[in-house]
This record gives sequence, structure tokens and C-alpha cells, in this order.
Amino acid sequence: MINVKDKVVLITGAGRGIGREHALEFGRRGAKVVVNDLGSNVRGDGFSNLAGNVAAEIVQLGGAAVANNLSVADPDEAKAMVQQAIDEFGRVDIVINNAGILRNKTFRNTTTDDFRLIVETHLLGSAYVTHAAWPFMYEQNYGRIILTTSVSGIFGQFGQSAYGAAKMGMLGLMNVLALEGRSHGIRVNCLSPGADTRMTALDKELGIDPDKPRPQSHPKLVTPVALFLASENAPTGMVIHGLSGKYLRTETFANRGISLDPGAVAEDLMSNIEEVLDMSSAKALAEPGNISLLGS
Repeated sequence: MINVKDKVVLITGAGRGIGREHALEFGRRGAKVVVNDLGSNVRGDGFSNLAGNVAAEIVQLGGAAVANNLSVADPDEAKAMVQQAIDEFGRVDIVINNAGILRNKTFRNTTTDDFRLIVETHLLGSAYVTHAAWPFMYEQNYGRIILTTSVSGIFGQFGQSAYGAAKMGMLGLMNVLALEGRSHGIRVNCLSPGADTRMTALDKELGIDPDKPRPQSHPKLVTPVALFLASENAPTGMVIHGLSGKYLRTETFANRGISLDPGAVAEDLMSNIEEVLDMSSAKALAEPGNISLLGS
């Protein structure tokens, strides 16, 4: 059984959907939960006390929780939400970066303000919150960081250039932090979710009602991955998917490639391009920092 009893977990974007399910389940299992949510709509506009509602629900179930309504996109507010965890519960053990917004537009129709806001919320917001928690985890020689990525970044999704760029950025952040945190017991991983939520409901062709999720696509089916990545047995530097009840891992591969002489020109590359593009000899890089394959 995964034991998170008395662990202090900060979950951003925990007022609805996947984040709410994370918060409720961690609370049920005895974790002390800081429930963060700005309470905005899926575009990032407006405010409501969703975090307070979820925190109250956890307390009603016999757990320990406090609400936080600050924005992850503001570095000072990100620092304040981590400080709230310290002030209320004395430490921070787990950070689940789940907050996010979405504005589905083709790249041609995406404004620079749209692009900036999405990257600020997803990628920079995750970096700000993690950066604020990092010194405490470093000092206590223990921490679990979960970054929420997406198939939109890993594989691509039409009309989601900003979102995809921000979500793919999570993998780069994970790879470096997994290396830097290893010596101090900090494990950093990416969770790629798939469920019936406000974001997936933006695709009207799917016919999704986020208030009535389909059983096979319920947000609660993502939470087992979060619990695993927050556990004592968590790996580090991995991307794990929880997609409508299906669980799998994504890995980075590289082929053997070719080596050319220092005097080579573009035509030399072109004459060997098939060998460069051929992935039949590809091998997994296995873990962050393992770039030896690229030189072999």
C-alpha cells in the first residue's frame, strides 16, 4: 500500500477535475494537503473559491487541509503558497504541479499574449512553485516533484502550439531537476494525464461533459500515477501516462547515427542521410543525463 500519511503535499490547480481528485485521495490517505486554485475558468479568467470548497471537503472527511487562492504564474505568490505549507504543517514533502489553462487556437490565430499566458501558467508556474519548494526539500534530503505534461507536447496536437510547447518544456525541466535533486533525495517525474475535464471538453466533437465524466475517463483514474510518483518507491526522471485507465511510460530514444570527418560538407551528410534517419538501431537513453549513447 502506498503510504503518504502525514506527508505534506501542495497541489496546484486542485479546485476541479484531476487536481481535485488528487487532493481528495491524498487527504483520504492521511496526507496534509495545501489545496491551491485561483478559481479561474479554463481560459484563465475570473476567480472563485474552489480551493476552499475542496479543502473543506477533505476536512469533513477527517483529513487536514488548507486552501490557497494564489496564482502560480506570479513568482511571489508561488513562494507564498509554499510558505503557507511550511507555516501550517512545518514542511513540504510533495509538490504536484497541476495548474493549467488552455486556449485552443491554431498558431496563426494565437496572439503573443495567449502564448505568453499559457507558458507562464504551465511551464513558468511549475518552475516558480518548484523553485520555492526546492530549498526546503534540499535541506530535509527528501522531496517529490510531479510536473504535469501532456501528449499535446510529447506527440503534438493540432491547435495547441503554446500548450504543447509549455508541456514539452516540462520534460526538459524534469530531466535537469532529476539530476540535481538525486543526491538530496528529491525525485522528479512527469505525469501525462488523460480524462474528461474542462480542457478536453473544449473539443466539442468529443461530446465531453466535465461535470459528468464517463466512468472509463474519470479524472480519479489519473491519481494512481500521482500517488506512485509521490511514494517512497518513486523513480526519478520518468514520464508516466494515466490515460483513461491505461498506464504506460514514454521514453526518449536515439539511433547510432554517423560520424563525419572534420572537413565534411552538407553534401556528405546528405549522402548518408538515410542512416541518420533510420531508427532501426535506436536505443533508449534510459535516464536523465545518459548521453553517452550519442557519442558511441
